[in-house]
Amino acid sequence: MLESMLRVRRFEERCVELYSAARIRGFMHLYIGEEAVAVGVTEALTADDAVVSTYREHGHALARGVPAEAIMAEMFGKVTGCSRGRGGSMHLFDAGRRFYGGNAIVGGGLPLAAGLALADRMTGRNRVTCCFFGDGAFAEGEFHETANLAALWGLPLLLVCENNLYAMGTALARHQAQTDLALRAAGYGMVSWAVDGMDVFAVEDAARRAAEGVRAGTGPHFLEMRTYRFRAHSMYDPDRYRDKTEIEHWKERDPVEGLARRLREAKELTDKARTALEDRLAAEIDRAVEAADQAPEEPVEDLLKYVTSPEASRP
Repeated sequence: MLESMLRVRRFEERCVELYSAARIRGFMHLYIGEEAVAVGVTEALTADDAVVSTYREHGHALARGVPAEAIMAEMFGKVTGCSRGRGGSMHLFDAGRRFYGGNAIVGGGLPLAAGLALADRMTGRNRVTCCFFGDGAFAEGEFHETANLAALWGLPLLLVCENNLYAMGTALARHQAQTDLALRAAGYGMVSWAVDGMDVFAVEDAARRAAEGVRAGTGPHFLEMRTYRFRAHSMYDPDRYRDKTEIEHWKERDPVEGLARRLREAKELTDKARTALEDRLAAEIDRAVEAADQAPEEPVEDLLKYVTSPEASRP
């Protein structure tokens, strides 16, 4: 889990450098600070389970096993990207690994996840659909409609709310009268509880118990992961709505360094092993950047490939 979290952290840090150099363009939302959620939850899922994500999904994709090369190529808009360079940062997709986005619309992945879960229930497949979303999405109608139908129909759905306290630039307490999201989700009749999202062991334990409950046929489960993003909402965000002391306070609970410290105290991680791990991940990300640089762009004649026009769909 330390390796997986470090992979996400170092990948995101390299993306900052590449974006600042205009080698990555468009919108980009970083996952730095929230790594324990993606890694801990993924530990509880199987290869047959489905994952639906948000526009802040680099960490989810990497934890799910989508190769860094495929993600970096997508960020560069290259044809070797996991979405053939057509999606960019917010629309990562890998059907083979059952990773169904990356969705740019806030809350947009929730109804899709309900549909996947409904399909599994109707066909008798004992699988979990895990849907990540933020506290801002909790305020959207898509969440409440999805939660209601999931509970009503007993769908095998694991709802993972990454509550980082800010919906874009608006603090949770400024747009929600009740800030205990797990308490509110329980009102839909589903099992719900809050989790320390900065502790990967707490996340893994909660996700495993929730996934087991879903597989046992007890209906949807809701986990409120209380976490924090260390960077701004997006690369375009000046981040003037948060007090710097608040950010530094949360950084004291850095999930990556917290796990490394616990492993060192347990004599399971040495400085030499940490250095070797960092070197291996740096080389992996270097290869991803080099491959993305050398990959071809999609030929102009293929730009309408996979695009269906209204005329083409008429009988």
